[in-house]
Amino acid sequence: MLDPSAIFTGLFVTLGPLKTLGPFAQRTREVSPSAVRQIAAWAFIVATAGSVGGGLIGRALLTKWHVSLPALMLTGGIVFFMVALRQLLEQYEPPRPPGPAEPLPASPLAAACRLVFPIVLTPYGIAAVIALLASSEDTARTVLILGLLMLVMCLDLLAMLFARFILRGFAIIVLQVLGAVLAVLQVALSVQFMLLGLRSLGVIPG
Repeated sequence: MLDPSAIFTGLFVTLGPLKTLGPFAQRTREVSPSAVRQIAAWAFIVATAGSVGGGLIGRALLTKWHVSLPALMLTGGIVFFMVALRQLLEQYEPPRPPGPAEPLPASPLAAACRLVFPIVLTPYGIAAVIALLASSEDTARTVLILGLLMLVMCLDLLAMLFARFILRGFAIIVLQVLGAVLAVLQVALSVQFMLLGLRSLGVIPG
């Protein structure tokens, strides 16, 4: 049973703003500030509804499809590992000039939907939400998980609103160092997810 700080850390790593800042700023660099605010607001609404609804629906489908929680943890860990490892190895590749990005739709809602998946909502993040909700034993804990999820979504909103302000000057260096540290920790965390799944399945001893 994870304590609230551990739940928040897991949600922050898998769904938090650090992975959202760069891609969101890159995709909206040609968009006016007012349009960016509208896109960020809609992205927050869509991501929040998607994470909460996806978590609750996924928890129900786990039972209906007879999928065990350890199997979900193992699957989410594998996906998380592949993404985290790619992000880690990209730091050792020579920098490549960014290619022309596909223009975003004129509608803020349509643009937000284009950016939510997988910039804000990641498959392994949704898997983490489903696993947390599926392991919840009472209503109070479910409310706690959803509250912490809302907090992370609010941090994502702030990151999108102030991405252009944050990604300038010395802050870029700080975020690059923090990103390098988190890249290693994300790989380790994904391995931990897989180990927990294997232990729960009885494949390896606890």
